[in-house]
This record gives sequence, C-alpha cells and structure tokens, in this order.
Amino acid sequence: MTTKSFNTPLTPAVFHILLALSNGERHGYGIMKQVEEDSQGTVTMGAGTLYGSLKRMLDAGLVKESTKRVDPEMDDERRIYYQITAAGAKALAAELKRYQNLVKLAQKRKLYPKILAYDI
Repeated sequence: MTTKSFNTPLTPAVFHILLALSNGERHGYGIMKQVEEDSQGTVTMGAGTLYGSLKRMLDAGLVKESTKRVDPEMDDERRIYYQITAAGAKALAAELKRYQNLVKLAQKRKLYPKILAYDI
C-alpha cells in the first residue's frame, strides 16, 4: 500500500477504518465500534485485523497517531488515538469514487433496481 497512487483499491478493512476516522480521531476500540455502527452491524472487525491494518496504514502514511486526547481526565493514557491524514483522505475519496462508478455501471445495466428489490 503506497500513498503515491490511488489506483489500487483499498482492502475492506482499510476502507472501513478510513471511513470511521473521517468523522474524527478515535482509539482502536472506538474505531471498531464506529465500523460496526457505520455498517449497521454487518461488519465487525477483530483486534488482529484492526491493529495489523493500522500498522500498515501508519507505514503508508494513510493515518497517524494523534497527540491529543478527547478527555484527558476520562481517558486511559495507554490508549493511542489515530487520525486520518491528507493522503488517507485522498485514498478514501478515490475508493468512494470507484464505488460510485460501479453503482453507475450497475444502474446503466439496469441491475441496481433489481438488486434493491431483493431487500438485501
């Protein structure tokens, strides 16, 4: 995963993490809960997947550790907060554009209303 090119699709885990962080910085457990909420419970992310993905995302410059704490008095000092970087926001935007193009293609092929009729 590099930040130089956004032509490569993101993995589902990376996509969901970036989407969760697009609404503000979060610690690991907060990211897991946000992913679950964003997906209406259809996606759950285990700690291994989350922290493995975060490590690769940190190395690629898609996220960074935050030095701020949401509430220093209420927060555990061991918690690491993560925030999306400009490169991460660009990668997320590129992925959303890919999804948008796929939806347009499905609509053009008259697949989209048929799929919705099955009430996924």
